[in-house]
Parts: sequence; C-alpha cells; structure tokens
Amino acid sequence: MSQAAIDPVAIPIGYDDILAAADRIAPWIHRTPVLTSRTIDDRAGGRVFLKCENFQRVGAFKFRGAVNALLQLDESGRRTGVVTHSSGNHAQALALAGKLLGVPVTVVMPRTAPAVKRQATEGYGARVVACEPTQAAREAAVAAEIDQHGLTLIHPFNDWNVIAGQGTTALELLDQAGPLDMIVAPVGGGGLLSGTAIATRGKAPVTRVVGAEPDRADDARRSLESGRIEPSNDPQTIADGLRTSLGHRPFSVISAHVDRIVTASEAEILDAMRIIWERVKIVMEPSSAVVVAPLWNGQLDIKGLRVGVILSGGNVDLEPLFQSLTQKFL
Repeated sequence: MSQAAIDPVAIPIGYDDILAAADRIAPWIHRTPVLTSRTIDDRAGGRVFLKCENFQRVGAFKFRGAVNALLQLDESGRRTGVVTHSSGNHAQALALAGKLLGVPVTVVMPRTAPAVKRQATEGYGARVVACEPTQAAREAAVAAEIDQHGLTLIHPFNDWNVIAGQGTTALELLDQAGPLDMIVAPVGGGGLLSGTAIATRGKAPVTRVVGAEPDRADDARRSLESGRIEPSNDPQTIADGLRTSLGHRPFSVISAHVDRIVTASEAEILDAMRIIWERVKIVMEPSSAVVVAPLWNGQLDIKGLRVGVILSGGNVDLEPLFQSLTQKFL
C-alpha cells in the first residue's frame, strides 16, 4: 500500500559538493578501474564501460560515503564516535573508515546476519550490537545507543554527506570513460543512484541516468512512477544489498534527476552475474549484476551508445561453494 505523499525534501548538496568530496576522500579510497567486454558489447549493441567498485576498499562503493561522512565530523563527534545500522557493506565500510580515522564505530546488526559479515565488521574494530531482524528493532537499538553514549548517526544512505561520497564513483567513471550517453547504477536505499545523478547532471548534463533493481524489490520504480515513496515489504531477492527501501533524501534527488528505473528477474540477475564472472573474470555480487541484466536481456536499448554501468561491489559469501568442493574432492 502506498504511503501518503511526502513533503518535498530540499536538496542541499550539488555538483560542487561531489567535487569537494572527491578531493576530501582521495587519500583514503582506491580509484577503481573501468573494464570492458567485447562479449557484452556485441550482445548489447553498444559500448559498455564497467566501473568496478568491487575493487574498492571493503569490496564496495560504500567506503566512499562512509569516509566522506567521518571526515566531516567535528572534533567532539570524532572523539565520541558514530553509530549505524547495517548487516552488509556499509557496516564494514564505516568500521574500516573509523579504524583509519580514529573514530569509534558502533554497528547495530540483525542477529540473523551472516557470521562472516559480523566477523568482518568486528575485524575492522567496530563494536557490534545485535538486534532483532526488523527495521523497527534496528532503529530502536540505534536510538538507544545515541541516548546512552551520545553517538552521531551515519545513516547507510539517508545522509547527504554519504550521498556526496557515493557520487564520486560516477565522477571517476566519466573521467575514465569519456563522454557517455547513459549511466546505469543499482538502487536499494538510493545513496549511490542519487549521488550518481547529482554528479552526472553537474559534469555531463546530457547523459541519461538510469537506476536498476530486482523485480522483487521494485520500490524505486514504483515510487518514481507514483511520485511518492512506495516501500518494499521484506522482499526476497538474491540481490541482498538492494532489499532496503528507498530513503526520502535519495528519493528527492531521484525524482528530480533520474530518467528511468528498470528491473531484473532473479534468473536474469544470475545470468548477468555468471557472464561477468566467466567473461570479465572478476567476482561481483548479485546487487552488481542487476545493472548488467537490462543490457544483456535487451530491456535497455543501447545500440550505438556509450554506456557506463556501476558494479557496486564484490562481497559474496563463498563458503557454500568451497564447502561443496571440499565435500566432493577432499
């Protein structure tokens, strides 16, 4: 069911903020490569440039926004520390950024999160607080940490400093690939897509910006069509990084600057993931494959176009694969 239409949210950041974020985080991040694939080009009929954020620190674009947000804390905020809620890439990104910058980090994480993710987050030095696997439980646990310890909230996507940091991905892509007719980015909470839209509108105004998400978590598509936030209800998709509903701040940017949202079925996501693994020879997670699927299946007609796609991350739990191989061969 749709929510009532929300009041428009002013957009307090622009292209200059993306440029400033790029300068600010440059000493801390990796400038990730852009790869191409003749197989993908031939199938799609255009020239496709893959921005490989799976090679970013912690294996995902999330590190950009996390370090940009922490670098803008005042001295009191840096000393007291920050809190977030996440069971995935943002948790690890904020934990590593905090370790590098000397900022204490607390992460509220559902008790059902994979052990490997909790271990990675703790390995970067964060304190993990377990909660029940509901949005309400996450938010209540974060509020309790803020009340008790005076921590600053660094939201995974509903934070302007985080959004500005994520926008540096598209800035780099445009520098590396040259003029593009279109940029495609995945959308979950919307931090990456909204940052991409701001950066692209500032640097390359004629370049179209398209979001991609799973069929089973198509809240961004529905929200863009209706003009109001249409939340997801615990969507079951292999693209676990895109299960989160769109935030109201990213939605305000996406409504103004994103041309279209496309979706992919679970089978299409897996097909695209396999193509990248087999032909490009890199590991990426299902949330990244969502941007390749519409090109591979022809939903996006890019014949004769130059198109950049942002592969958002490469954090895949390989334990089941290696367990299977161990059982079979050892």
